Amino acid sequence: MVGRNSAIAARVCGALFIGYCVYFDRKRRSDPNFKNRLRERRKKQKLAKERAGLSKLPDLKDADAVQKFFLEEMQLGGELLAQVNMRRVDHLPSVIAVCGQPQPLLQGLQQTPPPVFQMLLTTLPTISQRIVSAQSLAEDDVE
Repeated sequence: MVGRNSAIAARVCGALFIGYCVYFDRKRRSDPNFKNRLRERRKKQKLAKERAGLSKLPDLKDADAVQKFFLEEMQLGGELLAQVNMRRVDHLPSVIAVCGQPQPLLQGLQQTPPPVFQMLLTTLPTISQRIVSAQSLAEDDVE
């Protein structure tokens, strides 16, 4: 008898939950500004990514994409270091941020001029934070 009552209660709760979902989904979809707000939100997120330079970041779960990104950024960073272009050293911190083992890479980069290495160390936390926030934005955009 108790099992039967709990089964009935579970069915009623399930039906109420599904009714709740259907009601609010219809209410949301019938809102005339829903699609406009959704487009605007996605456009803002895309612009924020482009401004931060994160549109080119790979999916960290895809090993091939991370490896390709790593090699490209290392090449660009090396070329810019050879030109001693200190304003464009932003490629190397992104390489360090996506690298699985950054310690050997940092040890190798210690051979660069001290101001360049110091700039790398100061920009590394902000680049790492941008990568984390970009990944969370990509995961949040499920709608």
